[in-house]
Amino acid sequence: MDIAVLSVSLNVYSTARIAEEFEKAGHYVEHIDHTKCSVQLGADKPRIFFGTDDITDEFDAIVPRIGTTVTRHGVAIVKQFELNHVFSTAKSQGILRARNKVSTLQLMSKKGIPIPKTVFSINPYNVEDQIELLGGAPVIIKLQEGTQGKGVILAESKKSAKSVIDTLYNMNTSILLQEYITEANGEDLRIIVVGNKIVAAMKRTSGLDDFRSNVHRGADVEAVELTPREKFIALNATKHLGLGVAGVDLIRSKNGPLLIEVNASPGLKGIEAATGINVAGHIVQFVEKNALRPIK
Repeated sequence: MDIAVLSVSLNVYSTARIAEEFEKAGHYVEHIDHTKCSVQLGADKPRIFFGTDDITDEFDAIVPRIGTTVTRHGVAIVKQFELNHVFSTAKSQGILRARNKVSTLQLMSKKGIPIPKTVFSINPYNVEDQIELLGGAPVIIKLQEGTQGKGVILAESKKSAKSVIDTLYNMNTSILLQEYITEANGEDLRIIVVGNKIVAAMKRTSGLDDFRSNVHRGADVEAVELTPREKFIALNATKHLGLGVAGVDLIRSKNGPLLIEVNASPGLKGIEAATGINVAGHIVQFVEKNALRPIK
């Protein structure tokens, strides 16, 4: 098969690993920088161009690795491939929903997936009331769009929470507030789902000087055994978002596992190292099972 990995750079570990595994499996794989793609509409058939090259009918499948800063353009390119009947490991709408934490949590709440108490608002005049809706400080303040722990703040007192929230509201920044789960103790779970199967899971523990448990922030990682409930949440969250490949983040609370967010372009470095599992290889197998050459 002919595969396109949509990513701004082939130097990113996860992008390179996926390309490597496709090549090992005997497929042709090409790195396509989606920021250099354009779409022509209004002709007999919409065309997709990479620079000046027409790539409309060149690929059997795409693997989107869309960066945060170019989400909307990247999603539009993925959508056009979908409309041209090219298989994608992540639906365009799923990428868009997963990138926005509020959209994800709204959908999860509707589907009965347990999440932490969450408040989002743009009203700067009742910040104290918003904090009280979560049971008071400490609270977690998050940018609605952010990855790798960026834009996540722990406010340990009502005074500090109000100061940060006021500042972000005045900057016209979209945020959400979440209750702080004390018993999680700086730990969370990253679960990789490929197709309708959990292929790897690890526990991440934050460093002593940072409550965020992201690998890019220096968290310690180790393989973890999931409970049936945790598996159920991860599989259903991925399905509800329409993602073929996803990284699902959960925390363990006294009331059971809670979903934090879902990543449509999960990193592979930490989890492959922690578990010894060839996650990229599972992605290749998923594409091999599902991709069909589009009718030309």
